[in-house]
Formats: sequence, structure tokens, C-alpha cells
Amino acid sequence: MANPLVVFIGGPTASGKTGLGISLAKRYSTFVISADSRQMYQEMTIGTAKPSSDELSEVKHFLVDDRSIENPMNAGDFEREALDIIKQSDNEIIFVVGGTGLYMKALYDGLDDFPEVPSEIREELNQKYETSGIEDLQKELKSADPEYYQVVDLNNPRRLIRALEVIKASGQKYSVLRKGTSGRSDLNTLKLAVEVDRERLYQRINHRMDKMIDKGLFQEAESLYEFKELQPLKTVGYQEVISYLDNEYDYEEAVRLLKRNSRRYAKRQLTWFKRENFEWIDPKDFDSITERIDKELEKIKKG
Repeated sequence: MANPLVVFIGGPTASGKTGLGISLAKRYSTFVISADSRQMYQEMTIGTAKPSSDELSEVKHFLVDDRSIENPMNAGDFEREALDIIKQSDNEIIFVVGGTGLYMKALYDGLDDFPEVPSEIREELNQKYETSGIEDLQKELKSADPEYYQVVDLNNPRRLIRALEVIKASGQKYSVLRKGTSGRSDLNTLKLAVEVDRERLYQRINHRMDKMIDKGLFQEAESLYEFKELQPLKTVGYQEVISYLDNEYDYEEAVRLLKRNSRRYAKRQLTWFKRENFEWIDPKDFDSITERIDKELEKIKKG
């Protein structure tokens, strides 16, 4: 199909996106592109909640377990690789499943055209991070761009620095410059997000974290300790364990922070998908979801 329907299945962590995506891909005899910023790394398994080997055997997945942590991917890389996969396929429908909203946005809107940032601005912000820590970056961003502050991963220094350097270089809010309103004329898209009751979602997050710890999350993070300065490890689920390994706090506090920060991350994901106007779906109502998809497919066929 020259111009397939690309269905985005987003939602917060632990909401059941993976299982739903697999069920839908089986229903439509197609494949899944993972839109998760960490599941592509072979060395990171437990803390990324990758699809299991059984799940991966059910339908074809792209951008899962396909590169080393030493070959990191960014949103631009994701956009290029995902587009290449889509263009080479003759499927009439493709599912893009995950919780990394920036990756999804790069695909359905294209990346924003930001101004060139002078090296001295970037160096100044990196130096600030090294000397004063991430809290100062968070405070500066909250003051300069409260809208972006509400949706960004506040524990990701690279994203904080990126936003601040664009603000300083352009004199405009990052949230204004990154709205990406152009869209793509070469893709038919349908944006769906899994809706789960907030209290139940937080219970699922806590339970999932307990299971990750039982499976060896602390041991996995310790095995990757030498790579702790790489961006993929400066994320929820790993940074808390690495800080524990650096003796910043004890084991009980590490577990508490793992759960708390995962819940906070889920809250930011919910904010993102609401702001991006995703349609909310009940993962238990499979028939309604397929009816919505079939309606969109029929509209495309009619032109």
C-alpha cells in the first residue's frame, strides 16, 4: 500500500500497550514498530519492560533489541528508521506502540526546525549541570517555560539542557517552537492512547516495579554501571539504582524512588498524550478499538 494507515498506540507506563499492540497486529496481520526510547538496547531488558520472547514470537517487532547501548538513538534517528520501515512495507496498516511521546511526534509531525545553538550556550548549561546539579536546570526551565516543564522528563538532563539552550538561543519558549504543526502529508495517521484509572495504574506500576526487582533489576543496572554516563541509563528505573550504587541512599530509599519516579513519569506521559490530542481507548473494549480502526481504513480507501 503506497500510503498505509499508521496507528499510534500510546499511553503511560504499565498501561498494557504492549499486549494491546500485539493483539491488534495479529488481528490485522501486520507488525509493530516500538516507540520506546530504551527497548532497542540489547543490554537493557528488565528495566525497560521489553516484550517477552513469547510476545516477540507472536508478531514481528522492529526497533526492539536491535542495537547496543553504545550506539544510542535519538528522536531524529527514530524518525528516519521508522519511516524507512514503513516505506518498505506493503502492509495497509502498521502499529507504532510505546510511551515515548517525542519519538511518536517526530514520526507523525516531523521534527521541529530549531535555531542553531552557539557552542558557548551549550557549554554554559553543561557546566551548570556539572557544578550545580539537575535541580538548578529544573528551576531555570520552570521559570523560562512552565508549559514545557509540565511535560518534559524532569530527570533527563539532556532534554532539560536542550530546551534551555534553544530558549537562550532563540529568545522564545521551547514549547512554542516545538509544536510541530506541519504534520506529514505522506502518512495517514490515527493516534490512540490507552486509558487506565489513575489509582489502578499506580498500583500496576508499583507491582511491576516489585516484579522487576525480583527479576534482577538491581543486578542488571550494576552490570551496566560502567556505562552510567550514557543517556539511556539516565532514565527512570536505572538512575535510581545507580545512585544507590554510588551510596547516595540506602536500598529501601532506592526502591521507594523507583516507584515514585515511575508514577511521576506516568503522570507526565498522560499529560503529553492529552496535549497531543490522542483519542483515549479502553484496552478491554477490543471490538470498539477495531471498529475505530476499520472506520479509518475505509475512509482512506474511499480517498
